[in-house]
Amino acid sequence: MGTKFNDFLAEQLKDPEFRKEYEELQPEHAVIQAMIEARKVSGLTQKELSERTGIAQSDISKLENGNSNPSIRTLQRLAAAMGMVVKVEFLPLANTLRSRL
Repeated sequence: MGTKFNDFLAEQLKDPEFRKEYEELQPEHAVIQAMIEARKVSGLTQKELSERTGIAQSDISKLENGNSNPSIRTLQRLAAAMGMVVKVEFLPLANTLRSRL
């Protein structure tokens, strides 16, 4: 399935308008994926993470589903509850485009 999706994505990225939209949303998707992976690596459910942070489980769900954008402070609270820290990077544009394809 991953190969079919990657082929489909590569084809769609040939469209300049699609590519622009995809690139604009990519940072949000990366944050969402990082939050989900960190929680899973920590072995926590959303409910357990909620109990540790005081952030409502429904709000954690909204964050993980992309229905809410977290502040840096919220990301720090989530990370601390999982024994982690938040790392933000600014990378040259050319490097980020190549790594996505």
